[in-house]
Amino acid sequence: METLKKFLEFELIHIGEFKIRIYTLVVILLIVLFTKILLKIIKKTISNGKYNKLDKGANYALFQIIKYVLWVIAFGLILETIGIKLTVLIAGSAALLVGIGLGLQQTFNDILSGLILLSEKSIRVGDVLEVDGDVVKMESIGLRTSTAMNTDDVSIIIPNSLITANKVINWSHQALKTRFRIDVGVAYGSNVDLVIKVLEECAFEHPDTSDRALVEARLVNFGNSSLDFQVLFFSQNIFRISKVKSDIRRNISQKFAENHISIPFPQMDLHLISNHTKL
Repeated sequence: METLKKFLEFELIHIGEFKIRIYTLVVILLIVLFTKILLKIIKKTISNGKYNKLDKGANYALFQIIKYVLWVIAFGLILETIGIKLTVLIAGSAALLVGIGLGLQQTFNDILSGLILLSEKSIRVGDVLEVDGDVVKMESIGLRTSTAMNTDDVSIIIPNSLITANKVINWSHQALKTRFRIDVGVAYGSNVDLVIKVLEECAFEHPDTSDRALVEARLVNFGNSSLDFQVLFFSQNIFRISKVKSDIRRNISQKFAENHISIPFPQMDLHLISNHTKL
């Protein structure tokens, strides 16, 4: 027992009043280990649907907030164990912190935005967003940045402030399915009822169309060169909707050809007036 005590009291670093013993390293290791074990238990508890009715995105956000709080507490305990008083440290470095704060203003803005995203839960992991013109699926929300995957399967790192400070469309915020539309023009003189029937069939036949009874085609405008139609449909395949629309357009093109419905080129009538002047 005496040997163990001497071993733990052995000084590794001694600078003035600052000392680091083996005992200090053991305590630091125990703090880190305890924090990791506690986080694993909390994560398992949160993920277990038996104990809560939150969805995947809400579970992730709740765990991220708890994780950051616990690691901040653990870091403070480690500093106290080493012998660094947090109150003295903060008071002594106030001017330095002001300078750092000005230099890292954007970083702090991103961190604050991350806390807002995690606590507000308006955007969650798995949501399909339109950010800065790109359609992406959220994969993770971090404290400073978030990771998303675009439709080309390219991972994108997004500063959190870009999401909170700009207009963002959340395609999966209110429902699992969303209504989409495809616009098409046909030649004047076409059978309107036949066009509507063909458009509804083309959207109805696609396997990714949800609530097929709600598929609807409309005559929306008399254009300069065409009768303008619009077909509306619901789909749960929000992230890959461009592929769904492409398939439906191909089907429309094929069925238009079978039913002799033509899609016109832009046309313009030019009238020439000749003015003969008698001399």
